[in-house]
Amino acid sequence: MIPDSISLTNPSLLQHPPPPKPYSKYSIATTSLFFLATIFILFSSSSTPPRLQLKSISHPVVILISSDGFRFGYQHKTPTPNIKRLITNGTEAETGLIPVYPTLTFPNHYSIVTGLYPAYHGIVNNYFLDPGNASDVFSMSSHEPKWWLGEPLWETVVNHGLKAATYFWPGSEVHKGSWNCPLHFCAPYDGSVPFDDRVDAILSYFDLPDSEIPVFMTLYFEDPDHQGHQVGPDDPLISEAVANIDRLIGRLISGLEKRGVFEDVTIIMVGDHGMVGTCDQKLIFLEELAPWIDIPVDWISYYTPLLAIRPPENVSPADVVAKMNEGLKSGKVGNGKYLKVYLKEDLPSRLHYSESDRITPIIGLVDEGYKVELKKSEAKECGGAHGYDNAFFSMRSIFIGHGPRFPKGVKIPSFENIQIYNLVTSILNIKGASNNGTSSFPETVLLPHYH
Repeated sequence: MIPDSISLTNPSLLQHPPPPKPYSKYSIATTSLFFLATIFILFSSSSTPPRLQLKSISHPVVILISSDGFRFGYQHKTPTPNIKRLITNGTEAETGLIPVYPTLTFPNHYSIVTGLYPAYHGIVNNYFLDPGNASDVFSMSSHEPKWWLGEPLWETVVNHGLKAATYFWPGSEVHKGSWNCPLHFCAPYDGSVPFDDRVDAILSYFDLPDSEIPVFMTLYFEDPDHQGHQVGPDDPLISEAVANIDRLIGRLISGLEKRGVFEDVTIIMVGDHGMVGTCDQKLIFLEELAPWIDIPVDWISYYTPLLAIRPPENVSPADVVAKMNEGLKSGKVGNGKYLKVYLKEDLPSRLHYSESDRITPIIGLVDEGYKVELKKSEAKECGGAHGYDNAFFSMRSIFIGHGPRFPKGVKIPSFENIQIYNLVTSILNIKGASNNGTSSFPETVLLPHYH
């Protein structure tokens, strides 16, 4: 069952102050004393010498890599010598990177590059309606600036007169503020582009004159998320996909070494979320709630694992929640005890998932591995899913940082991915936009500034 409050590995996750008002200036959270003390002890006991002098390029460069659906622990499923090299000579979140809720691709990728929770950057799901115009729908191909709030890293970089390059990242094609997705520095998404070609495109930027090399680059791979949905997290296909991602990291490292810049370049490797196995016996059918309440299909914005319901204005959301929970607790709805329905304002505060009118008034949380469907069908399905409560360990991904300002061989406690924005701006020595991350977080992770 899903408790309202869950103890996580990272104490600071439980001590965020109230989030800022949406669509306005974003407050900066304060880091927890326990977290700071833990990091201080780690660094105090480390004999790692500083690696702060850039030798072959004149300015810091960060490559941010996302391997979609790379669940924490996948790196141990198969030999991953190149990923292990980054870990051994860099910094790793010891028990994984904590995604934001919902643990879906677009909300998390945009949180990583803005430092904002979805309620504040606007991408509250992979698909959602404009509450002011139900015919206006956000999808993963929507590039209108109105959907994408906050300031992503590529925009921050350009605001400082520097160059950024994006090779696929949700939101990077959006013309917003000073960012116009420039030709040769912003690839329109095309899932058919071979992964090797993506790596080679990033490497080609290092063949430019020093002053023309982008200071911030993104690189995105759809795997192993693609395989995870098909077969779940424990199939041999996952090991094959992870081995291929490791090969690609090796290709990147080799290319940087050939150009003599590997030790000067910062590589941050992350995933957006984890993966959990799902099978037919873990289903909850909304039609079984009929004795208590009928849920018309047009009320439902999203089924699973995040159940999102927006009833018409003449229907009380509180009444809908009360009747649904009464039925779910009755023992007469199959697997009903594994779904709990909330008014969004009553969701656990640790989810930070209420302060936006794009979020439906009613949200249902299902237990790990369970799915919600409207009615029974003959379809048989057994694969993998994500989108669940971010307190589930299966939803965690990876964080690996390697470069001049990351201590060598250091393990740090798990943290939320909203902290990455401030890490990158600190490494680049530029002022970032206000965000939900902790302003002092980089000081607890990074070595001092470059000489």
